[in-house]
Amino acid sequence: MKGRRPSGAQRSSRRPAPSLAVWAENPYDPSMLRIVALLAPIALAVPCLGQTQVLDDNDQWVAPAGVAPGSPEGRLQIVRETLARGEYARAQKLANAWLESFPANGLRARCLLARGDALWKGGNEYDALFDYEEVARRYPSSDVFVLALQREYTIACAYADGLKRRFFGTVRIVDATDEAVEMLIRIQERLPGSQLAEQAGMRLADHYFDTRQLDMAAEAYDLFVQNYPRSPQVDKARLRLIYSYCASFRGPEHSAKGLVEAQIRLRELQVRDPMLANRIGAEALLVRIDESEARKLLAEARWYIDQGDLVGAERFIRRLVTRFPRSVSTLDALDVAPELASKLPEHAKAGAPDYAALRTAMRAALEPKPLAAPSGSDATAAPVEASPAVTVDPAKDVAP
Repeated sequence: MKGRRPSGAQRSSRRPAPSLAVWAENPYDPSMLRIVALLAPIALAVPCLGQTQVLDDNDQWVAPAGVAPGSPEGRLQIVRETLARGEYARAQKLANAWLESFPANGLRARCLLARGDALWKGGNEYDALFDYEEVARRYPSSDVFVLALQREYTIACAYADGLKRRFFGTVRIVDATDEAVEMLIRIQERLPGSQLAEQAGMRLADHYFDTRQLDMAAEAYDLFVQNYPRSPQVDKARLRLIYSYCASFRGPEHSAKGLVEAQIRLRELQVRDPMLANRIGAEALLVRIDESEARKLLAEARWYIDQGDLVGAERFIRRLVTRFPRSVSTLDALDVAPELASKLPEHAKAGAPDYAALRTAMRAALEPKPLAAPSGSDATAAPVEASPAVTVDPAKDVAP
């Protein structure tokens, strides 16, 4: 048995081991493809061995102790350590040298963030924004993308609060509110739906509100309500949206678009959250809005009277009486409406109401009533003297 030779069938079943010559003749040989499939993961993992990082005691990713100091990872670690010690100028120089030595390295985004931090902590936050912006634009899939946007948000808030930008690196005299607004808008575009974008949206709206840019504030708060309906600050956004619309009305001589929008939002708030609407006095605000709209109609009617167009003036007075019959402006309009109606042509008098009768009825409704005597009291008690009616001077009316 020991010296027995294999049979022909056994010799034919054995195949020679694959060689480079065989692979060159037949590169799609199954045995060679299996070998390549086994070695491919190992070959791909070799370049990543030099970029291994570990967690330190503070749960920060750092290069392991075995990394060579001259490697990209080792030099970047030196930059971070220098920055942590507060040597911002030296950290900036080391970061500049790193970026020049390794322009296409995969750790470039981290080095840009480190250099930006060194510039910011060194008092030059405006130049740091260029590094943060490069990270945000060129490396949106890096692990420091959100960190760069957080740095931009912090600087934008400082600029919005009044921090001036340095004039060619000297004194802080340059206004930077435009840069703050631009950064707050970009953060919302780059991280839509995130908590950081929500904070940026509210901060932008508050900036417009604080600087009395009421049209922009109303638009910003409206977008916040639409984009973040479940935010804890959505009630604040709804209230300030109403206040912005009310404050955007500049008087009877200007457009009343803001009042109309505020009225719509108040009605929606009464349906959506009655308790909140009651707490802010929604009914009182609606009365003020109605009085302001009535004052605008009265101002337009007087303008037509000054222009000699009595028919146009009567149309506005009729609209005022119809829409706001209980307003103070209606009472003022009825003082001049009977005389104005008597001067109208016959075709215009046909549809005009009896302004004299309306004035008499409204005056009677506004007359104070004497207080009724309580039950069981002396019937011969002197009646309470009624106080005279209070009249309103239209010139002293102030719109909200």
